[in-house]
Amino acid sequence: MLSVCILKMAQASYAPLSSPVSVIGSQFMVPYQFDIIVDTNSRGNLVITDINHRILFKVKPCDTFFHHQRVLLDVDDKPIAVIREKIMTEHHRWNVFKGDSKSKSDIIFSAKTPNMIQIKTGVHVFLANKTGSNNVCDFKIKGSWSNRNCTIYVGDTLTPIAQMSKLESSVHAKLVEGKFMVTICPKVDHAFVATLIAIVEAMKMVSADKKQKLLLGVGRGVGGVVVSTILPAVLLI
Repeated sequence: MLSVCILKMAQASYAPLSSPVSVIGSQFMVPYQFDIIVDTNSRGNLVITDINHRILFKVKPCDTFFHHQRVLLDVDDKPIAVIREKIMTEHHRWNVFKGDSKSKSDIIFSAKTPNMIQIKTGVHVFLANKTGSNNVCDFKIKGSWSNRNCTIYVGDTLTPIAQMSKLESSVHAKLVEGKFMVTICPKVDHAFVATLIAIVEAMKMVSADKKQKLLLGVGRGVGGVVVSTILPAVLLI
């Protein structure tokens, strides 16, 4: 049973930020540190719960012919935000829209990789209502996603708003397979953090699919001779 699992919790303790972080909505904030568990077991689908396994958010794929998409839902399956990949860009850019909208006027923020070629995870986030320089990100994600060791920071600073950590079970490894924990600072929008998690997971999945198609295409065309010249152009997370 999950109730007898020993979970490896994030050790850091965060004080409230000087300014609250409300991007999706202030109704998703609490005045204390908050831990969530992300379950990535189903392809493209995420279930995000609190540590008592109460569902907070769900993420489901809703791809179209032209776009890779995800929708962030509340516990009652009401759309909170749509996450859509912007096509024909070099930096894997994703836009986030209010509710189930796809209108440019309803973009809340966008996220992109700072470099075309990445070994470790790096994502820059830009709010739609920016008041500062367009070249400076409002938030950033850095670390190793595959090792479940990533942090979300405010802008180009070392001020964290959320930190990933691994889950461990003393009972059976399969109980926590595909799951990780995120510790969110006080007064930080939980839905915003959930959306950033969904974006990186989507980036990882889309990149893996593109890499596989490149391998198949090159292998069929030239016997795999030039695979090494094409793979570096693919995002690695």
